[in-house]
Amino acid sequence: MNSPYVASTRAELHEQLAARQAPGDRVALVPTMGALHNGHASLFRVAHDRVGDGPVVASIFVNPLQFGAGEDLDRYPRTFEADLKVCEREGVDIVFAPEVDEVYPGGPLTEAAVTIEPGELATVLEGKVRPGHFRGVLTVVAKLFGLVRPDVAIFGQKDYQQLVLIRRMVADLCLGVEIVGAETEREPDGLALSSRNAYLDEEHRREAAVLNRALRAAQRAAKHGLPAVLDAARAELRAGALVELDYLEVTTPELGTLPDVPPPGTEARILIAARVGITRLIDNLPLVIGGPAGGGS
Repeated sequence: MNSPYVASTRAELHEQLAARQAPGDRVALVPTMGALHNGHASLFRVAHDRVGDGPVVASIFVNPLQFGAGEDLDRYPRTFEADLKVCEREGVDIVFAPEVDEVYPGGPLTEAAVTIEPGELATVLEGKVRPGHFRGVLTVVAKLFGLVRPDVAIFGQKDYQQLVLIRRMVADLCLGVEIVGAETEREPDGLALSSRNAYLDEEHRREAAVLNRALRAAQRAAKHGLPAVLDAARAELRAGALVELDYLEVTTPELGTLPDVPPPGTEARILIAARVGITRLIDNLPLVIGGPAGGGS
């Protein structure tokens, strides 16, 4: 098994893409911030499925523009050597691991810097708690699209609002990249895999499983209507003594507002964010209001 080529500059990235892309090949990009786990590995496998023998590029870049004041930029886990082993195991062809000034010449926060304005959808849910976060996310994703020129990009559904906003950016700005939302990988107790799970001590790790239990309870209750969904989730959350809820919301699949009484069979999404100790976790699941129990993973 060949090790991926590690490109740290734009020039190296372009040189390697030119060398590895045969005529007709499609290119896949999996943007990450490192601290790779089995969830990321599943994204690389989806990427290979989408492009066949075409090159798969993984970016490893902790993007300062998406971290607000008081957030965990400095302590965000950085495990580059272990990350490379994951990329090698999953057959990633190129790892793009630039320094900050390679992505943001002159710095990410200069007044002259051009950024992506994500619109009103970035002011709710995660955007309400983390102002400016999605401006940073969309800006770096747009830069990566410009550098890699992928045909397809793979993102996890765990960061569901991010996925919806990236799809909207690609559509509105005519970027021509196919966006694939891959299903969330989970621990045996249902906890969504996340790089931030490394912050959880043993007690908080046990408590964190209540988030998924609440979402599953909401899925089961969806056949009884919208009020039952939230009641079921909140009842389950009451068992989480160490869990501090940020939000619990049910929306349309595009994160819009549902009618007060959705027609039977209405597709929806339930999204949750909570702090477990010092660690902030998010998760979500699809729902069918007034339909059969369940709704996906």
